[in-house]
Amino acid sequence: MTADLAGRRILLGVTGGIAAYKAAHLASRLVQAGAQVQVVMTEAAARFVTPLTFEALTGRRVLTDLFGPQELGHVDHVELAHWAEAVVVAPATANVIGKLAAGIADDALTTVLLGTAAPILLAPAMESRMYLNPAVQANLRTLASRGVRIAEPGEGHLASGRRGPGRMAEPDALLALVGELLAPDRSLEGVRVLVTAGPTREHIDPVRFLSNPSTGRQGFAVAAEAARRGAQVLLVAGPTDLPTPPGVERVDVESAREMYQAVMDAFERGVDVVIKAAAVSDYRPRTRLEQKRKKTGAAWVLELEPNPDILAALGRRRRDGQVLVGFAAETDEGHAHARAKLEAKNLDLIVLNDVGEPGAGFAAATNRVDLLWRDGRTRSLPLMSKEDLARVLLDEVARLLGRAGSGDA
Repeated sequence: MTADLAGRRILLGVTGGIAAYKAAHLASRLVQAGAQVQVVMTEAAARFVTPLTFEALTGRRVLTDLFGPQELGHVDHVELAHWAEAVVVAPATANVIGKLAAGIADDALTTVLLGTAAPILLAPAMESRMYLNPAVQANLRTLASRGVRIAEPGEGHLASGRRGPGRMAEPDALLALVGELLAPDRSLEGVRVLVTAGPTREHIDPVRFLSNPSTGRQGFAVAAEAARRGAQVLLVAGPTDLPTPPGVERVDVESAREMYQAVMDAFERGVDVVIKAAAVSDYRPRTRLEQKRKKTGAAWVLELEPNPDILAALGRRRRDGQVLVGFAAETDEGHAHARAKLEAKNLDLIVLNDVGEPGAGFAAATNRVDLLWRDGRTRSLPLMSKEDLARVLLDEVARLLGRAGSGDA
């Protein structure tokens, strides 16, 4: 169904990529939804689709030149920055993503982007290697940490003939996200949410430790989405370089025992929802050496002892009305192991993650999971970005609390 955007003021930024043709479809869909659409194009974008195309679709002159005749107001780019209720950049090239992250304003579009207080949605579109380049990924994380919404690109056939991630999100999906920007989900307003994220480290000596490949991205995405929905969020994070999401209180820990203490302290102060997304080390060395053990060439046998089970402790302490969500990273017989964990630890919902699946699990931008509930229900989700998974998961948490999530009609 077409979103109802009657009378809403949408600024559509178009940059120089082959996916610019999709931006024309998006402009048309926005107009059909009743929105007032103002297009701003980069010089490179006009090499793919002419400004006349967008003028015909929107009935408004397209802004392409920062220093051209001022027809929209006293200073066009300033007027548009204040006029817009929401900004969509589709496609968003690596170039404009980098400029926005660095605060560079050297054309009409980037000047408007830096001058607006409206929510911004970026739809990246580029070749896979460019999209996965660490610099581009770092820029996207920076922008997300500032509250910019990222419409993760899909995987498939690219303009080069290759296949992989980098296809711009489809216009109808972007239309739905624009609706969310203008009518933000407040289904968790005032709810106290505790999220754990990242790995833990169990030191063997001052320079060696036991850990795992978790980056914390999934837990950070959950914390960011909960805060956007109005929750009071405490994020207990293991070692990670990820920036703290806007509106989130953060506590950094290193070991499993430190995480246990931080979680229990917060739980005793009172929380409504706990989402345990951290990859906590099950074991630690029985003895930690005070000095670095020198290499001798001989075998080294480590004796390990179990760490406290944070999720089980929460399950024993939970009170009526509290929601408890766990994650299960499995490699075999995932459903059986996840179901047993859900029941043994008194959870409402568990997220089953087969870490052996391509594009899922640790150190990936995407995830593919199954959801299992206490009442026996299951739901298999397709491969999606970790940010999209956070939205789906919090829709389910809102339902468990008896509130409407963004996924409800």
